Amino acid sequence: MNSQPFSRWRDRFMYAQEAVVDAMAITNEFKGHWHNITAASTSEALRRMEYLHSMGARMCMYDFLTAGFAASTDVFARAAELNMIVHCHRAMHAVFTRQKNHGIHMRVVAKWLRLAGGDHLHTGTVVGKLEGSWNDTLGIIDLLRERTVAPNEERGLYFGQDFGGLKAVWPVASGGIHIHHIPDLLRIYGNDAFFLFGGGTHGHPKGSRAGARANRVAVEALVAGQTLEQAARGCSELREAMDLWSDVKFDVQN
Repeated sequence: MNSQPFSRWRDRFMYAQEAVVDAMAITNEFKGHWHNITAASTSEALRRMEYLHSMGARMCMYDFLTAGFAASTDVFARAAELNMIVHCHRAMHAVFTRQKNHGIHMRVVAKWLRLAGGDHLHTGTVVGKLEGSWNDTLGIIDLLRERTVAPNEERGLYFGQDFGGLKAVWPVASGGIHIHHIPDLLRIYGNDAFFLFGGGTHGHPKGSRAGARANRVAVEALVAGQTLEQAARGCSELREAMDLWSDVKFDVQN
């Protein structure tokens, strides 16, 4: 999703941002979209970000590993000046984070990203289709969110770290997650996180809007202390989602 003939970046930004503005008008709530500003040069990525900002967008996406840390630092700094939040897409991480006999662990990538000034990073899903054990993911979340991190060998944290005045980074879970994963996701991530339901939204039998409602009702109910069963009594979309994905599980080697 850069600027291919069937999806030029300027047209894509315009159409997507129009939908964002319409959604905010209808719901009277803030909405956003992660417009991907990744480009062949830092200057072009910054130009695309400036264009988005002029349209009123407050969110964008950047492939920070393929772009490199020097380019990413410039992009993140300008985004902060424009009061925009950047989802830092980790495309290409598997080249080194999934090597069992050598490479660089995702914990290190997460720490790099925080040092560079990113806002929002995918950390693995634990309960979805992607790799990452429960404790590994908790260690990554600690490195992203906590001011000070104490050694914790179970979470792969062998040295203490004080991040001083560096801002925290939002951890993100996505990749095969659906309605029945939400209780575990809240136990792993707490409230200060993003859960991105792709197929878990658009795969709803009544369409994307029904899927979005089911996920939102479920999250808000669980945060308020209810169960999924209790929430589903007043939300037919949630009941249908629970029935649809009741047997969908992933056998992931963690």
